[in-house]
Parts: sequence; C-alpha cells; structure tokens
Amino acid sequence: MGEWKRHRILMVSDFFYPNFGGVENHIYYLSQCLLKLGHKLRGLKVYYVPWKPFLMQNTFPTFYGTLPIVRTILIREKISLVHGHQAFSTLCHEALMHARTMGYKVVFTDHSLYGFADAGSIHMNKVLQFTLAEVSQAICVSLTSKENTVLRSGLPPEKVFVIPNAVDTAMFKPAPERLSSHEIVIVVISRLVDRKGADLLVEVIPEVCRYPNVRFIVGGDGPKRVRLEEMREKHSLQDRVELLGAVQHSQFFNRSFFIAILEAASCGLLTVSTCVGGVPEVLPDDMIVLAKPDPSDMVQAIKKAISILPKIDPQEMHNHMKELYNWHDVAKRTEIVYDRALKCSNQNLLQRLSRSWAGKVFCLVMIIDFLLCHLLQLWKPAEDIEEVPDFILSHDQDEGISQDNENQSLR
Repeated sequence: MGEWKRHRILMVSDFFYPNFGGVENHIYYLSQCLLKLGHKLRGLKVYYVPWKPFLMQNTFPTFYGTLPIVRTILIREKISLVHGHQAFSTLCHEALMHARTMGYKVVFTDHSLYGFADAGSIHMNKVLQFTLAEVSQAICVSLTSKENTVLRSGLPPEKVFVIPNAVDTAMFKPAPERLSSHEIVIVVISRLVDRKGADLLVEVIPEVCRYPNVRFIVGGDGPKRVRLEEMREKHSLQDRVELLGAVQHSQFFNRSFFIAILEAASCGLLTVSTCVGGVPEVLPDDMIVLAKPDPSDMVQAIKKAISILPKIDPQEMHNHMKELYNWHDVAKRTEIVYDRALKCSNQNLLQRLSRSWAGKVFCLVMIIDFLLCHLLQLWKPAEDIEEVPDFILSHDQDEGISQDNENQSLR
C-alpha cells in the first residue's frame, strides 16, 4: 500500500452557518470527520467572503471579483485540494474556476436535482457544463442525482461518485418512552409551496382525518398556507390540524435533500413519502412507505403506515440507522475521491480550453481568468503572502475514529 497522504482541503460554498440547511450541515459534519481522519481544514477555520448575499444566500456573480480573495486563501493556507458544494452556489463556481487556473485539483458535490425545461434550469445547466468540465472528480448524494448531474453537465459517469448523506444519530434519538398508540400524530415539515406538494396535502388531510385518533401538525410557511387554512375551516378540523407556521430551525428536522427522512428514521419514526427523485434509495422498505404523487395513492400509503405502526420498534430502527448512515463512513469514502482527484494529470490552458463543453463565451472567461491570475502574481507574488503556521489540535488525532455512533456527536 502507498503512503497515506494528508490533504489540506478548502470547502467552498455560499451556504454555511449561521444559515441553516442541508448543504450547511453536510459541509460542517464532513469537515469535522475529515479533521478526525487527520486532514487539514485549518481546524475548522471559516473565511466569510465580504460579499453581500444577492439571491437565496448567493453572492452576486462577478466572475473575477473573488479571484484575489480565493488566491490569497489558497496560498496562505497551503491548500492542496478545493471542494465546492451545490450547483446554485455562485462562490462555488467562481472558486473552482480560479483554483483550476492556479493548478489546484478540484472536487464538486451536487446536492440537489434540477430540471431541463425551465429557463432557470437551462442557464444553470450551461454554467454547470463549464464548471464540471474542469473538475477532477464529482460527488452526488444518490444514484438518481448522479444520473441527473451527468445528463445536465455532460460529465463522464466514471468521474462521478455516489456518496449518500448521513445523519448524526447521537442528536436524533427515539423518545425515552414509547408514545401511546391511542393517538397517531402525523408531522409534516415543509415549505408550503407547489413543488413541495402542498396542494397534495390539502386533499390528503381530510381523507386521513376520517380516522378519529389521527391528528396533523404542519410546520412551515408559504403561499399555500391559505389553502390549508381554508381546508381546515371547510372540514371543521381546527382541533385535528395544527398549523405552526414558520418554525425556528432548532425545532424541526432538516428539510434538505433526503436528510429529513434520515433524521426522522433515526428518531424511530415511520416515514411516508412520494416516490420521486432519489427517495426510493434512501431507506429500506421496512422503514418507509412510498406513494405516487397522487392524492388517492398517498391516502392509501398513510393508511398502510397506520396499520403497520404497532409493529415498528423505534430503538431497532435507530440502531439500524447507525449502521447505514454515519458521517465517519461518508468522510472515509470522500477521502478516496480526494486521493483519486490528486492523481489526475495537470493541464495547461490550451488543454483546458479544448475540454470546455460550454461554448466560446466560457472559453473567453477562462482566458481572462488566466491573464488576471498572472497579473496578480506580478502585483503581489505568492512569495509575499504569509503562510499560516501549522498547529496541533488539542485532541489526539492518532487514536483513530470510534465506530460507536453514540460517541459521534459533532456539536
């Protein structure tokens, strides 16, 4: 076996704490576990680029405005590999381009599914083609996500790895005492918008409420909340359907790509979901009931879930989740992708231009980035940028990683 190599990793995205979401959690938990494996993320140091959010936490696209900052961080922190997250992140796309111009290896993780027909998706897919033509390796969180990314970007499938999300099972545990079976509480946490199935919920709730011992708790806000309120009034379900509205992040499961399902299962809760995207890949059949995105089929799925609920052992489900999904396993698999990325050959500007699938405009963007990078080198040579000295973390990193998820709390 070859000598183990420690990486110095720069995680890049517009999405990170103090904002809350699936990508933010993914970056944080993955970084913490990579630190425990002995890699350098500056233990964990965070640089907040002084750019104001423009739309949905994203910075305004400048193409080259972030080049001086990214270049300084790469040199100052002695980075060996750059890992960008989320196709919607402007900072991610720009940082990956600058890193490739400077000769760094880059890895990209796509966390979501996107379409092909609407105007936003068409433009996003064009940008993704440009960015992924440059990546050394790519990661997706499900097989469906991989197929979606390959189709949108034209990236060779052999360069895309599937590493699913995980869950902190030390944080999400079943209730100490089993809840009473006399009342069944169905919890729905979602933005109340079309694409989240809010209209489906309006038709499903009255039918399921035919069961006298069932009540709903709906957390979330959005334009479809009015329809839910109208439904509740029409069917006199005020005492059976509780609308919480916008909920504090600390009070609910993560709403990101599949993570909410994992967190619910880790708490020992049976999940009912529509059979769309990569959802069927997330959990075994005994932990989830799937339905078509149709009101009648969803009602039948909920009825089936109610019938099998007495057979569910929350603690057994929690233990199973500890074996299936943990961040230490994700980190180790990501480490393999990093090793493969660093073995990829370096390419000069002409070779990079020949591989760009996104068109002449993006080739011009790449050339200008190359020239600006050399101008910055003349103006402020890399030798003049002070490198950060290494330091040893307080915990002993040579002890390895414990496999007991009860000791995995990364808070």
